[in-house]
Amino acid sequence: MNIIIYLVAAAIIGWVASEIMHDRASLLINIIVAVVGAFLAGYFLSPIFHVGTINDAVNIPTMLLTLLGAIIVIAIVHLLRRRV
Repeated sequence: MNIIIYLVAAAIIGWVASEIMHDRASLLINIIVAVVGAFLAGYFLSPIFHVGTINDAVNIPTMLLTLLGAIIVIAIVHLLRRRV
């Protein structure tokens, strides 16, 4: 059951991040972006902001941290697309 909650939360966070960054992507891409963003946020941003990751609990601070990570991933993808 936890994996379903995690995927639903990732889909919502990925969709919000893609809306903020004006990136139209499919649901699968949104989930992938949010999962990668959650990983990066947990690894790099969690120690800076002293907030747990979405793996610890699904609450507002962890969702915002994951959202920030997803936005960073989308920004990196946009930068890489411009260079190619």
